[in-house]
Amino acid sequence: MHRLLNPRSVAVVGASERAETYSSETLLNLRRLGFAGDVWGVNPRRSAVHGFSCFPSLSALPSAPDAVVVAIPAAGVPEVIEEAGAIGSGGAVVYGSGFGETPAGVPLEHALREAAGRWSLPVCGPNCDGLISLHSRAALWGDALASPEPGHVALVSQSGNLVVNALATRRGLRLHTAISSGNEAVVTTPDWVEHLARDADVRSIALLIEAEGDGARLCEALAVCADEGVGVAVLKVGASARGAAAAAAHTGAVAGDHRVFRALVEEAGAAWAADVHELLELAKALAVRGARPRPGGGLAILTCSGGDSGLGADEAFRLGVDLPALGDGTVAVLRERLPDAATVANPLDYTAMIWGEVETLRDVVRTVGEDPAIGHVLVFYDRPPGIAGHSAESWDAVEEGILAGAAVSPVPVMVASTLPELLDDESAWRFVDAGVPAIAGLRTGVAVAAALAAPLPDAARLRSLAVAPGRGGRWLAEHEAKALLRARGVPVVRGLLALNEDDAVAAFHKLASPVAMKVSAPSMRHKTAAGAIALDVRDETGVREAFNRLGAVICRIPTEISPAADPAPVNARFEPTILVEEMANPGTELIVAVRTDAVVPALVIGLGGIHVEALDRVAIVPLPADAARIQTALASLSAPLNAAPTIEAIVKAAENLTLLECNPVIVHSDGAVVVDAIAQEVAP
Repeated sequence: MHRLLNPRSVAVVGASERAETYSSETLLNLRRLGFAGDVWGVNPRRSAVHGFSCFPSLSALPSAPDAVVVAIPAAGVPEVIEEAGAIGSGGAVVYGSGFGETPAGVPLEHALREAAGRWSLPVCGPNCDGLISLHSRAALWGDALASPEPGHVALVSQSGNLVVNALATRRGLRLHTAISSGNEAVVTTPDWVEHLARDADVRSIALLIEAEGDGARLCEALAVCADEGVGVAVLKVGASARGAAAAAAHTGAVAGDHRVFRALVEEAGAAWAADVHELLELAKALAVRGARPRPGGGLAILTCSGGDSGLGADEAFRLGVDLPALGDGTVAVLRERLPDAATVANPLDYTAMIWGEVETLRDVVRTVGEDPAIGHVLVFYDRPPGIAGHSAESWDAVEEGILAGAAVSPVPVMVASTLPELLDDESAWRFVDAGVPAIAGLRTGVAVAAALAAPLPDAARLRSLAVAPGRGGRWLAEHEAKALLRARGVPVVRGLLALNEDDAVAAFHKLASPVAMKVSAPSMRHKTAAGAIALDVRDETGVREAFNRLGAVICRIPTEISPAADPAPVNARFEPTILVEEMANPGTELIVAVRTDAVVPALVIGLGGIHVEALDRVAIVPLPADAARIQTALASLSAPLNAAPTIEAIVKAAENLTLLECNPVIVHSDGAVVVDAIAQEVAP
């Protein structure tokens, strides 16, 4: 994709001077940005457009263009892509809509993809605003554009409007490349990410993703970012529809596609953004070399306002950011330097009484940074727009003090305004250029500090996750799922099948009392809600009553499997029938599930058994995962660590399954046992 992103020549197909057209704006944008290469128009009815020479077709151009901008109606696009590939062009941008985003346009998008594939031609779009390579001054861009300064942040967004807005920001954000990827018919987000990560001038990549796409490709792209030391920030649009298998079980409610996608992003060491504003601020900070905190140290907040100090502390608590107490030596030095009115703690309110004192502010920043408990320093700093004269000088002095402190601090320093609009572009860029991340907004500043403290990614681990997802096939009845678990070494409560009352009574006498009785059928996945379970049955009369009541439930279930003659222990496939099982002793209840139909296979561990959806305390671990990673997930839930061996066994048992949900798994001091289970096979 190098020629497309760094073109020496550009051809605009559908070139026009009509002000409302993307083709006209593209030609003007190339001129505005000072693109130094050849620019040609393609329009059989014009000899020149906006002063650029025009030709009747791509084949008539003086040479094959590195980049072709296609600004014509959808119906003619596949033919142009075919011609662009045939003459040896480097790539294309397709603005037009009317492709795969509508049912009628699906065949056209397929034809576009086929044409590009025949020539290995990278195509941005269709249904996009284009792309801008600021270092090469190449604006293959159909919307209005100023002349932004280049920087080190790359932006890839399936939403064109986000790119438009990012290009218009004034808060110290300097973009390297901006890509509106649209439908991604040919080049997808992982393709862009992998290519950009290998560009030496790219330090961070911001992603707005609408569809999960190919999980294996995304894992590889994120692994390349890890290899190259490129930071990644991600904003995912929509809590997307749960996977088909997961949606049919408790797993879908607590670990839908969106949560699994987030787990992958966080496993990759990428920062998860709550909104567009946070996405851009995260990417801006991640592009600053040396901004990550000293290992093992917490955050220190510095401000001249008691109110801001309290707000910063509250936000740190909300996000789980550690604000360690300052050491006695640090406190003593600060008390010597600061007014009596100062609150010498963490957060530190140094008061406005030292406003504009460059040396004092420098020494405060350095002293806090020298504290062994501190890993990075966040200074709240507001600069109202439009200040001038003496006021501007005092604000300049505060900037000087912070920058001087950052220069001598042994740990990284960052600044954040309390309100987003109180960080002006010039000041922000001055900080960023000096290696001090400048963040717009107090809450965002603390969130960025938390993201910078996240563990660095492991490229090898990411590549191990690159497994194609499974598609859902046949559902197993509960007794089938438990037979599979037993066969694969997972501890499961003892149980027997019963096709009639006498079978149920016989099973009761063979098992330890009390027992649970359940309907076992492939379609019966929420037994409590369906009234398909009887608990704590303690005598023969209770067994017969429960059997008849559950039999009425069975009568409402369509027969899914032909009857089996042998009511033997759980080891075969049956029509809807009744399962008699020993009741497990009380303990800590967990849901443990493995799903393979999300962006990557994932292990889900949650607290609560049947109440898991209400409690919503869940850890999601992309698979594969070793014992240590499983124990970390259990610890995050304050769940018993001795459940780990059983969970490992459940993960292994999930081979060739789209979903395996064990809920509850009851954990005791001597281990864990599966009480209920459902499973779905992978489709052939």
